[in-house]
Amino acid sequence: MKRTFLFVLASLMVFSLVLAACSGQSQPAADEGAEAVMKITVGTDATWPPFEYVDEGSKEIVGFDIDLMNAIAEKAGVEVEFVNVGWDSLLAGMAQCQYDAAISAMTITEERKKNFAFTDPYFAAGQVVTVAVDSDITSKDDLAGKVVGVQLGTTGEEAAKKIEGAEVKNYDEVSQAFLDLMNGQIDAVIADNPLALGYVGQNSDKIKIVGEPFTDEYYGIAVCKTNTELLDKLNKALAEVQAEGVIDELSAKWLESGE
Repeated sequence: MKRTFLFVLASLMVFSLVLAACSGQSQPAADEGAEAVMKITVGTDATWPPFEYVDEGSKEIVGFDIDLMNAIAEKAGVEVEFVNVGWDSLLAGMAQCQYDAAISAMTITEERKKNFAFTDPYFAAGQVVTVAVDSDITSKDDLAGKVVGVQLGTTGEEAAKKIEGAEVKNYDEVSQAFLDLMNGQIDAVIADNPLALGYVGQNSDKIKIVGEPFTDEYYGIAVCKTNTELLDKLNKALAEVQAEGVIDELSAKWLESGE
């Protein structure tokens, strides 16, 4: 009798479970009905203060571009994972869509647009000449016969190569070029204006900028060429943060305060 009762009880329990499964009354999954958040990998060469660099204290990547990308991501409803990578590897990785996007004080050029897409511009920049404070160089026109440091693969390198008679010395990181300039190993550095201003601001007793910016350049966020959905999202969000004055706020924080 006891066995029969247990058998009937077990049968009823199994039958109840089957009914529940068939009726669709099961508990919804934890994320059921919630919109999936797009997660993107964003590459950056964190050697370009104040746009992107590794903070010595926190060991985190910080800077103008990082704050801007986070603000854009929040507007676009995407989650960002930053990856610190060398400049050459960053460009090659973007061309192969190893990263969803890249933000790294990257000038929009026709050559680069062959390999990946760009958002609308977010910052205007130009190349300038930085020299030692006691140098007699007054502009790019005085660089014939001089050794000029540039970062390999940048628009600064392209600009330097066009200066007749200048000896161009390439560096993997622009910080190395400025260090050699301060140590008297080279005569000048050609780099983006805001970047040069940052180095001069921290070393005004050793280096100075001469002349005016001699190129017109615009920074954009690089995007994998096949990901038009992400490009549209970022452009829309960029327009929103621009309208809200976020870029002006970041300029005041990173380019004027000297953080």
